Amino acid sequence: MKTAIQIILTVAILALGYLCVESIQKPVRFKQAHNERKEKVIERLEGIREAQRAYKSIHQEFTGSFDTLINFIKNDSLSLVRMEGRLTDSMLEEGMTELKALKLGIIQRDTTLVSVKDSLFGKNYIVDSLRYVPFTNNEQFEMDATTIETASGVEVPIFEAKVHNNVYLKGLDKQQIINLNDEDLAYERYPGLKVGSLTEANNSAGNWE
Repeated sequence: MKTAIQIILTVAILALGYLCVESIQKPVRFKQAHNERKEKVIERLEGIREAQRAYKSIHQEFTGSFDTLINFIKNDSLSLVRMEGRLTDSMLEEGMTELKALKLGIIQRDTTLVSVKDSLFGKNYIVDSLRYVPFTNNEQFEMDATTIETASGVEVPIFEAKVHNNVYLKGLDKQQIINLNDEDLAYERYPGLKVGSLTEANNSAGNWE
């Protein structure tokens, strides 16, 4: 029979082994969950970007309001231009232009209106979900829009939509989230995911790209 000391040592060894395994598995589990959430959040931010670009193509500016953006997606249309015919190399060499070809009927253009929702997301997309951060209890993305003046004096519309790590990773290991935030801040990065910028014209790039 095992003595009490032997039993205690066995339990201690098992506990130590569990702690060692757990110290390895904990960051692995966090990384897997982080990547899963990150992928869905990026997908939503890319949707916001596409909607904002479509909005700008009509209104020449971005919007900082989800109500405005969602109403636009639901109720507005985009012009879709379809061109039939084409200019051959020999036509181009002879100086034929697209305008001339249109007048002569060599090529034709047909403009139709297409629903913003159908064009960007498809008929079954739930537009109202665009404002909400995946994996949260209806937390909303932060979004704003403004204009900045370039060095050449040109006014450029810009927008930004973002969510902090603490929001979309809520419920995961707290220390791992703290470590992730510290790493981002150490490299002077926004501790979260965002698309666009309110301080520079960056062509609405995402900070994951």
